[in-house]
Amino acid sequence: MSEAPQEESFVSHLVELRTRLLRAIVAVAVVFACLLPWASDIYDLLAHPLIAALPENTHMIATGVVTPFFVPIKVTALVAFVLALPFVLYQAWAFVAPGLYAHERRLALPLVAGSVLLFLAGMAFCYFFVFRMAFGFIAGFAPQSVQLAPDIEQYLSFVMTMFIAFGVTFEVPVVVILLVRAGLVSVAKLREVRPYVIVGAFVVAAIVTPPDVVSQILLAVPLCLLYEAGILMGSAISRPGAETDR
Repeated sequence: MSEAPQEESFVSHLVELRTRLLRAIVAVAVVFACLLPWASDIYDLLAHPLIAALPENTHMIATGVVTPFFVPIKVTALVAFVLALPFVLYQAWAFVAPGLYAHERRLALPLVAGSVLLFLAGMAFCYFFVFRMAFGFIAGFAPQSVQLAPDIEQYLSFVMTMFIAFGVTFEVPVVVILLVRAGLVSVAKLREVRPYVIVGAFVVAAIVTPPDVVSQILLAVPLCLLYEAGILMGSAISRPGAETDR
């Protein structure tokens, strides 16, 4: 007899999950529809750091027949998702929050908001600073006999890889706080492994960034600094006296 209420509760959770997902999808679709008339301008804005670093009157090329159409559409869809992200995350939060304890809600909400802001900050740092330095460095090494004409699809793939790399890098403080809060690692241990983290940061930067020293340093140094910031914040939340009431 007790299984029926449990099944009803499970079904109600599925219905609510479907509703939240549909709302999130509709929000992204609405933003995408509003941005679609400016899809070409959005791609031009994304390509601006590269175009600014290339010689004057240099243009990008499209090697595929439908590439000039689909690539701006992809970029616009990604921008629409980023702009709708606060509403999407609100839907996810509204679904999981009722099942959390009071102290978990007080910790989870700042972490979720902070992780989103840090990821966006990583993308902004990459776009406004790293791209300008890296593209200028690479263009300066190109032989005079070589005509630079980057492909728009390859550029999009490169940009997305860099955005993800820097966005994830800026999440380091959140990861450190979660590890400390969950009791999986102590602050003292984090300080102890600091030399290995520094070496690992430069190894990761060498793998995910272009083969130039500038972009590698611009990824590795923020990673190390954010790790130190995570240690400082982890020290604050690891102090005794944390509330556990519901």
